[in-house]
Amino acid sequence: MEGAIDNNIPGIEAECGGVCSCATCHVYVDPAWVEATGTAEHIEQDMLECAMDIQETSRLSCQIKVSDELDGLIVRLPELQI
Repeated sequence: MEGAIDNNIPGIEAECGGVCSCATCHVYVDPAWVEATGTAEHIEQDMLECAMDIQETSRLSCQIKVSDELDGLIVRLPELQI
């Protein structure tokens, strides 16, 4: 999420600043990257229920911990954010 904001990527609003209290940084993780990004914890899962068009690979980008292993990570934006 911070990388998207820092680079003016449209579609990632991140209104809460990354504290997992909104769903405006909702993304779809590419299936090839799901395992590498880990699983959503309970608070993220609860917040995703507020997002539009949740899919199996939905995540809040503020909760994906960036590391060298995620170099090349592919995520897609939903058509609409809340």
